[in-house]
Amino acid sequence: MLKFTANLSLLFTEADLIERFEAASRQDFTAVEIQFPYALDAQTLKNALTAAGQKLVLFNVDADDLLQGGEGLACVPEKQARFRQAVAQTLAYAEVLKPAAINVLPGRCLNESRLPKYMKTFKENLCFAADAFAPLGIKTVFEAINTCDMPGFIIHSGAQMLAVLDELDRPDLFMQYDVYHMQMMGEDPIRFIADHADKIGHIQFADCPGRAQPGTGRIDFERLFSAIEKSGYSGWVGAEYKPMGTTLDSLDWFRKLERERSRR
Repeated sequence: MLKFTANLSLLFTEADLIERFEAASRQDFTAVEIQFPYALDAQTLKNALTAAGQKLVLFNVDADDLLQGGEGLACVPEKQARFRQAVAQTLAYAEVLKPAAINVLPGRCLNESRLPKYMKTFKENLCFAADAFAPLGIKTVFEAINTCDMPGFIIHSGAQMLAVLDELDRPDLFMQYDVYHMQMMGEDPIRFIADHADKIGHIQFADCPGRAQPGTGRIDFERLFSAIEKSGYSGWVGAEYKPMGTTLDSLDWFRKLERERSRR
C-alpha cells in the first residue's frame, strides 16, 4: 500500500506554513514534506507535527539562490564552505525532526566549460552530506530536475543519477525520483521505477505538463501508482504539485485512493 506525503511548500499554501500541518491532517495525510523548513525553528516544527499527528518525511539542504535563477549551492566550487555550513544547519534540524531522508539539490552550471569541476564538487559535497546524516539513520537523496524549468541543471536524467550512485557506491545514498521532472525530459517513469526501485529513496509526482495535480496532464496516474506499488518500493510518495485551483479542490486523486482502500 502506497504511503503519501503532502508537500507543504506547494500544497495548503492558502494558510501560513505553521497552519498547513493541521490542514493536511484534516485531509487524512499522516506525513508531510517541506522543501526548505528553515523559516521556522526546529522545535516549533516538531510541536506542529506532534499536534497534527504527523511525521516530517523529507526536507532539503539549503540551496542558496537556486530557486531565484542562480546556480545553487551543492555543485559550485567557490561555495563549498557554505555548503558545509548548510549541512550543519540541516543536521541540527534533523536531530530534532528525524526525517526519513534529506535531499541535496545538485544545482546548475551556467558556464558549460566548468561542468566537470561542478560535477566533481557536487559528488564531494554529496558524500560529505551522507557522512553527516548516516549516523542518524537518515538516507541522503539527490534528484534530477528537467532543464526546461531549470536550464543548466547538472543532473537531469535517470541515467545520470544511476551513474552517480554507481560511482560513489554508498549504502546510505539514494536517488529522489521526481515523476514530473523525468516525464518532462522524455523518460518513462513507470519503467524506470520498475527497474530501479531498490535505488530510489523518495518519489515525488505532479502531472505533466503544467506540474499541477493528477488529471490535469498526460500522466496515467492509475498505472503509475500501480507500478510503484508492484515495484517493491517501500518508501514515501510525495505529492509535490502546484494545485490548479485550491488545494482542497486538487485532492480528488487522493480521496479516490482513500475510498478504494476503505473497500478492501
